[in-house]
Amino acid sequence: MKIMHITSPIESETIEELTAGAQVLISGIIYVARDAAHQRLIQALDKEEKLPFDPNGQTIYYMGPSPAKPGQAIGSAGPTTSSRMDIYTPRLIAAGIKAMIGKGNRSPAVKEAIKKYKAIYFAAIGGAGALLAKSIKQAEVIAYEDLGTEAILRLKVDNFPAIVANDIYGGDLFEQGKAKYQRSG
Repeated sequence: MKIMHITSPIESETIEELTAGAQVLISGIIYVARDAAHQRLIQALDKEEKLPFDPNGQTIYYMGPSPAKPGQAIGSAGPTTSSRMDIYTPRLIAAGIKAMIGKGNRSPAVKEAIKKYKAIYFAAIGGAGALLAKSIKQAEVIAYEDLGTEAILRLKVDNFPAIVANDIYGGDLFEQGKAKYQRSG
C-alpha cells in the first residue's frame, strides 16, 4: 500500500481520498489537547467565546508530552487513549476540527460526526513515543498553561506517521481487524 503525504490543516478533498487502513505521513501544524483542555474548549464554545486557535481544518493529537531534553523540540510524544475525549469530540468536529490522532477505537457518536462533517481519525502507534517525537520539529504552549502537561500545544511536524482508523465512508480499521481474524463457525 502506498503511503500518502498529507498536510495539516487538512483539506476536505484530501479527507475524501483517505480510507480506513491507509498509511499517511502528516506534515504541517497539529495541536495537542487532552481531557482537561477539551473540557475548556467546550466551555468556550458554550459561552460563544473565541477558541485559542482557529479549529477550521485543524488536527488534534491526543498526546501527553514528556519534557524535552536539550536540543529536542519535545520528549516522548506517544498517543493517549482517544475514547476519553469522545464526549467532547462531536462538538469540536462540528466546530471545524477535521482530524484527530490517538490510539484506540471511537464511540458511535464520534464515528457519526466523522461521516457527517467529513473528518478523519488517525491511529498512531502506542509505545513508540520516542520515535514519534522525531517527527516533531517545534512545540509551544499556546493555551491553558495552568493545566501543565494538559495545556494546548501547537506542534510543527514533518512526516508524522499515522494510519487512517475511521473515514468518512464509515470504514473502521478496528472493526476490519476483528473481522479479519474472527474464527468462522
